[in-house]
Amino acid sequence: MGQRDVPRHVPEHVLKDVPKDVPKDVPAEAVTPLIRGIAVLRELTEANGALSLSGLERATGLARSTVDRITATLARMGYVRFDGRDVHLSPRLMELGNAYLSALRLPALLAPHADALADELDESVSLAVADLDGIRFIHQATRRRAMSLSFRIGDLLPAERTAPGPLFATEWTDTDWQRWRQRRAADPRDLFFTAVPPRTYGADERDAETFVRRAHEASANGWSLDDQLIEPGLVAVSVPVRAPGTDGADGRDGRIACVASVVSHTSRHSARHLRTTLLPRLRSAVRAMERELRAAPPPEPGPPPSDLARWTGTSKQQLGREFVESLARGLTVVTAFGEDRPEQTLTEVARATGLARATARRALITYEHLGLVAATGRTFALTPRILSLGFPSLSRTTLPEIAQPHLADLTSRIHESTSLAVLSESGEEIQYTARVATARVMSVNITVGTRLPAYATALGRVLLADAPTPLPGPENLRALTPHTITDEQRLERTLATVRSQGYALVDEELEEGLRSLAVPIRDRSGRVVAALNTAMHVSRRTPAECVTDLLPELTTTATRIQTDLHTASRFTRVPTT
Repeated sequence: MGQRDVPRHVPEHVLKDVPKDVPKDVPAEAVTPLIRGIAVLRELTEANGALSLSGLERATGLARSTVDRITATLARMGYVRFDGRDVHLSPRLMELGNAYLSALRLPALLAPHADALADELDESVSLAVADLDGIRFIHQATRRRAMSLSFRIGDLLPAERTAPGPLFATEWTDTDWQRWRQRRAADPRDLFFTAVPPRTYGADERDAETFVRRAHEASANGWSLDDQLIEPGLVAVSVPVRAPGTDGADGRDGRIACVASVVSHTSRHSARHLRTTLLPRLRSAVRAMERELRAAPPPEPGPPPSDLARWTGTSKQQLGREFVESLARGLTVVTAFGEDRPEQTLTEVARATGLARATARRALITYEHLGLVAATGRTFALTPRILSLGFPSLSRTTLPEIAQPHLADLTSRIHESTSLAVLSESGEEIQYTARVATARVMSVNITVGTRLPAYATALGRVLLADAPTPLPGPENLRALTPHTITDEQRLERTLATVRSQGYALVDEELEEGLRSLAVPIRDRSGRVVAALNTAMHVSRRTPAECVTDLLPELTTTATRIQTDLHTASRFTRVPTT
């Protein structure tokens, strides 16, 4: 891990040679506002996604006016949001990490194999890539237990305290080993690596000798173990996944593309039991992964990014001095990369973004200096360090967390309470998962977690209209008010109408005097996974006014939630509750 990844709480004696605002030896052509914007994003990431403006000022060492302008620009881009005086990372920021993961292709190709192995073994399975002398996770298939693993996609771990580390070290050069020793000398307690508990005592030469020995054993065996090196009780076994068409170290078939690991704890498996029982199944899964890589066709050409340069220019005209255009343009460079564009020349980056060559060149120079881009000849590629920009803290985001700020914004616009709900497993009830109430003397009194019959609510009808499960039987269609639909065929016709028109309006069927309107929230496949609604007393709006006045607002908010959901769920699982 380089000095530019140092979190704010590393002791001063470690940081004495690292200026607060910019890294050392900054190239003359680097874009200073971009460096500072990256610093703000990293501090927010280290703080698990949120800091106050004054906290950012202290953490970065930047002037308050600079912090204000940077965060205003990031907010305009949708990468952060404000909650009072606090700044929160937003799911849209994940498009930067998505660009790297998409260009890498490994998560898309290998994640199904990792997930299947996790289901087969009932253990957590991860995929990791090398990041200098550390390892960084690119996929996690975790088990939901009382005692579960907390590593996230994008987390960085020291190579010597992991099972994948010795395998990656088999391909290190003398320069790589020297860099590893320098890092350990500068940070003997692993304070740079905030995803792992710091060492109680600093690492010594015996630890170094142990890691060298483990790397030799990994080279000879083709697998590696972690026997409680990160923390007591945590054990893991790892096998390398080799890339086809490459020359591997020591005459092997290919270089290591990533490492697959099965992770458990000693109450379930000892390290020896992992090796004797689970290693053969892991090796079998890795062989299937390598077949997948060999058989994978070239990616289909995708649409190029939109004219981002024009958007940043328009934003500058609208916001004036508060919009740092060089920061926004620099960040758009990352989105020029993707599955069909893993490596690009300067000309290709400029063409994809609509930026002038000189502007794109300065951004790439800055990213290369920060370790976010690697240059090979005339081409550039994103590095795993891109995942340090918000991805770990955002990769565990839930749908209610995504929706909550959008609900608050909707409620402030329409002055009515708004809610998000999902369908229960039985399909007979809805469960409220997020809610923002309006400040009225008379308002709908519902809390998160409340369950109501699906057939008699607008939220439920939106969900039932898309659900594969059968409708509640006639015995479950009780009359809650004189207006409740209790006839099964009439309910089916009503749901067909909801499906075709894209919304549900329910008038006094759940409770007399209550009128509600709901629209669907769809995942990346188009499946309805939740519903968004507003509810009010019938005296406040007629049914026609609900459709003309409120439906456009609900539809707009649903689109914004879906956009964030689709970004967040491209390479991570987003729980709906």
